[in-house]
Amino acid sequence: MITGAPRKAVPSPSRILIVGPNWVGDMVMAQSLIIALKQLDPDCMIDVLAPVWTRPLAEHMPEVARTIEIPLQRGEPGINKRYRLGRQLAGNRYTRAILLPNTLKSALIPFFAGIRQRTGYLGEQRWGLLNDIRRLDRSVLTQTVQRFVALAYDRKAALPPQCPEPRLLVTDAEVKLVRDKFAVPEASGPVLGLCPGAEYGPAKRWPERYFAIVATEKLDQGWSVWLFGSGNDLEICKRINQQTRAHCRNFAGTTSLSEAIVLLSLTGSVVTNDSGLMHVAAALGKKLVALYGSSDPDFTPPLTRNARVLSLGLPCSPCFERECPLGHFRCLNDIEPARVIACLDEP
Repeated sequence: MITGAPRKAVPSPSRILIVGPNWVGDMVMAQSLIIALKQLDPDCMIDVLAPVWTRPLAEHMPEVARTIEIPLQRGEPGINKRYRLGRQLAGNRYTRAILLPNTLKSALIPFFAGIRQRTGYLGEQRWGLLNDIRRLDRSVLTQTVQRFVALAYDRKAALPPQCPEPRLLVTDAEVKLVRDKFAVPEASGPVLGLCPGAEYGPAKRWPERYFAIVATEKLDQGWSVWLFGSGNDLEICKRINQQTRAHCRNFAGTTSLSEAIVLLSLTGSVVTNDSGLMHVAAALGKKLVALYGSSDPDFTPPLTRNARVLSLGLPCSPCFERECPLGHFRCLNDIEPARVIACLDEP
């Protein structure tokens, strides 16, 4: 939990449109902003506008009244589509929009919708498109979640703000549907989730052979082990499973994001790289072991008290590179599986 509550807060308008981020982890952190808005005004109505690949996360946030899909592919400008959607949303009479992406195109829909107050960071010189422009001081707002939550408050509020922990909701009906679809029986013992992927690149991925060692140890102790990831992680998860003699359940590439959220809610512990699924597992309250290599655990930490973060803090890290510039990947290779197993064994 980040401390330091603001001294002054502006009352929230009655109906708010959040323009959600394009990354899974960022969308999870956006819930901290949404919770903060509800704390300021419990009666406000909050809708979330998001691309198809992050919208399912907003659907698991109990504070969100409605989710709206942006009908565009990644990188598509879609000016005409944005205009038409903006004009459709004008009928909702939003009194405020809060934009989390910093791109110019993300500001078009709220502008076309004629929303009275449009809040966001200057980003790509969005003069005119925004009328409540914030200038980001990275030395004060050192974490992504702080930057999101600060937008709930008046620009003169004391910062950094208090950041609520995200909490995704999974219903019993959703659990039944997913169990039936994937033929997942009730587990007879603990379930360990492994998330060995990271869309950013190899410098954020703990070695797959290490994941296999952790999986084998827990399988030998009578645990079930489930593998999670997107289609891009399917081969990695297949190789890990091969090293455990196919004793893991491999869900990588077979589930939607919403189904992965439900399945992760059924695990007890999760070992994960710094990835979108790390933030999902944190928001589900799982016991978490989070592995950081080229990224910075102080910038995008898992927002839960139930996490153990493993980062070696080498002189060359965090480098924020996709591939190790020095070629040795020591920031992850030197985190031994025994350390992760010890974290899992802690009460």
